[in-house]
Amino acid sequence: MGRPRIAILAAALCLALLAGCSIPTMVPDMAVRPSPPVQLEGARGPLTARQSQVILARLESNGVETNIFARHLALEAEIVGSPLVVGNRVELLVDGPATYDAMSAAIQNAQDHINMETYIIEDDEIGQRFAGLLIGKQRSGVQVNLIYDSVGAINTPKEFFTPLHDSGVNVLEFNPINPLIARKGWQVNQRDHRKLLIVDGRVAFVGGINVSSVYSSGSFGRHKPTKANTPWRDTHLRMAGPVVSEFQKLFMATWIEQKGAPLAPRDYFPEPASKGNEVVRAIGSSPDEAYSQIYATLLSAINSAETQVFITNAYFVPDPQLLAALKEAVLRGVDVRLLLPDKTDSVMVYYASRSYYDELLSAGVKIYQRQDALLHAKTALIDGVWSTVGSTNLDWRSFLHNYEINAVVLGQDFGAEMHALFKKDMESSKLVTLEDWRNRSLGARLKERAARLWAHWL
Repeated sequence: MGRPRIAILAAALCLALLAGCSIPTMVPDMAVRPSPPVQLEGARGPLTARQSQVILARLESNGVETNIFARHLALEAEIVGSPLVVGNRVELLVDGPATYDAMSAAIQNAQDHINMETYIIEDDEIGQRFAGLLIGKQRSGVQVNLIYDSVGAINTPKEFFTPLHDSGVNVLEFNPINPLIARKGWQVNQRDHRKLLIVDGRVAFVGGINVSSVYSSGSFGRHKPTKANTPWRDTHLRMAGPVVSEFQKLFMATWIEQKGAPLAPRDYFPEPASKGNEVVRAIGSSPDEAYSQIYATLLSAINSAETQVFITNAYFVPDPQLLAALKEAVLRGVDVRLLLPDKTDSVMVYYASRSYYDELLSAGVKIYQRQDALLHAKTALIDGVWSTVGSTNLDWRSFLHNYEINAVVLGQDFGAEMHALFKKDMESSKLVTLEDWRNRSLGARLKERAARLWAHWL
C-alpha cells in the first residue's frame, strides 16, 4: 500500500545510485557446514541443550524428517542473531476487522505503556478510532509512543497529529521528507514499513495491516465486491510471551536510531512469563545492515524445504536468487505455490510481478491469483512447520531500502492454521496455467516488459 506515492521518487534516487541497488549474494553464506546445537530461550533465559532437544523433537512434523530442524534453524540463528524463544501464545488474525478489534482491546487494557510503529496512519474512520484510543490512554497515565513513516503518511495532514502531541503522546516521524526538519544522515529512500504494536511489554502485534479504513471489511464475505468497496485481504499476529521483549528491542532501536526524544521511564521490559507453547523468532531488517535478515532467512528456509513452499505475497518482484531457490525447490520434488494478487494498488508492481510468471510456470511453480479482494498479506509456510507473518514484501524495495519486521513461528500446530488459511485463499483464487498465460494479450506483454525495466526501483 502506498506504492504510487514513492515509486517515481525512489526510481529517480536509485537511478542516481545505480551501483548500490543490488541484493548481495547470499548463497555462499548458506553452504552446508557443521552447526552448533540449536539454542532456545525461555522466560528465564537460555534453556539447556537437553531442554532444547526435547522441544525441537516435539516440533518435528509428525516424525517426517525435514531440514527445517536439522539444518535451517542453526543456520538461521547464525544469519539473524535473534533467539528462538519458547513459551509464547500466537493468534492468527485474518483481515482488518479482526485485527483492529484485537488491537483495540489490547490498547484499552494497557496499564503501563503503548509502543506503536506503522507505515501508514490515515486521517479516516480507522485512524481517528486509534487516535482517540491512544489519546484516552495517554490521559489516563499510560505512556504512548508512536512512530509513523513520513512517506507512508504523506496524505495525512499534520493537524491529525496535533491532538496526539497535545495529550502527551510521544510522536516520532520517521525520516521526515521535509528537508527543513530532516535529521543528520537523512535518506528519503529508506522507509519504515513495519507494522508493530506493543502493549505493556507483554503483548505484541505484527503483520501487514496499516491503520487505514481500506481494511474495514473482511475478504471472505458472501457478497461479491464492487470496484468501490473492494476488501483488502491481509494477515496479522497477536503474540504474548517472552518473545515480546525481542520485538520491544526492535522498537527501541528504531526510536534511538531516529533520534526520538527520551522515552518516559516505564516498565518496558517486564519479567517475562510463559504464555503458551509456540516457538517464535522476532526478525527485523534495516537497510543499514549488510543484507536483509528476513530475505536471508526466507532463502535459507526455501533451500531447506523438502515437501512444500506456500508463499502469499502482495508485491512479488523477485531477484535472481529467490527465483533460483523456488525453481530448485521444484526440482527437489517440493510443492511450490505462490498466492499473488489479481487486483492491486500499484499497476507497475502488478505488471512487473507478472513478467516472471512464464519462467516460474515453466519450472513447475504453481501460481494462484486471489479473486474478489486486494491481496496485501505477506506470509510463508514451509514443510508445514516453518511459518512467517510480517511486513516484508518479496521485492527489491523491502530487501534493500525498507525497515521491515516479521515473526517466524515454528511448529506443526500453528503450521496447520497457516495451511488451512492458505487453502481457504486458494478456494477464492484462480490457478494460472502456462497454456492460458501464453495466450495473454500483446498489450499485457508490453506492459510487463516495460514494468520489468523498473523492477529494482518499485
